Amino acid sequence: MFTTLLVITTIHTAITFTAGACAGFALGYLAGWPTAEQLRAELADAVWQLAHDPLTGLYNRRGLRTAHTALATSDPSQPIIAVLLDIDDFKEINDEFGHDTGDELLTVIANRLEPLVAAYGGSLARHSGDEYAAILPARRYGIFEIGERIKAAISAPIQLHGQDGPETVLTASIGIAFADSTEPLQAALHRADTAMYHAKTQGGNQHILHTPGMTMPDPKHRRGPRLRDRRHDHSGSDAA
Repeated sequence: MFTTLLVITTIHTAITFTAGACAGFALGYLAGWPTAEQLRAELADAVWQLAHDPLTGLYNRRGLRTAHTALATSDPSQPIIAVLLDIDDFKEINDEFGHDTGDELLTVIANRLEPLVAAYGGSLARHSGDEYAAILPARRYGIFEIGERIKAAISAPIQLHGQDGPETVLTASIGIAFADSTEPLQAALHRADTAMYHAKTQGGNQHILHTPGMTMPDPKHRRGPRLRDRRHDHSGSDAA
């Protein structure tokens, strides 16, 4: 009888231990599953990344297209201002200071321009490399005023690497174009791109408004290719 009792006790202990171990394993396994809140956060982050540039936090091209659609449909009778700007001689800046510093400068410019564009009711994007694109409602804003404020924001001195770093000044070539709200964004940006190339051809650090009949300057008279153009030359495909 003692032997039988010992066997029963051993079996009960084994079952209890096994059940406890299984329960602990199950709880640990379930604890590793993401919660609904975590899944929502991960989904929101993935959606954000689809529309934003990871370096500056600005819209990317996809995000700018979405913003353009929203702006165009908010008031179809209201024209839109398209702005495209390219930092002058940015390759030389990268060569002199390094790409990490170049990224720092791009972020500084983004932080300066975003609130400025937002104050006019517009949206800003990092378009490509050292290019930024903006769309604004053409209310009663003076084109010259917008161009001057953008130029001034970019050309204000930048202290690199905090207060102890060297100071540098950037300039940009800025192209501006008007567009109907029904016009595709790419068409408006193409005209702004043409005007921007004229600004670059004329020495940079200025803004030019696209006018009817304006065409892209002859390549031999341009002030050097942009980062986007250099990628096109090497890859054989247009990055625009």
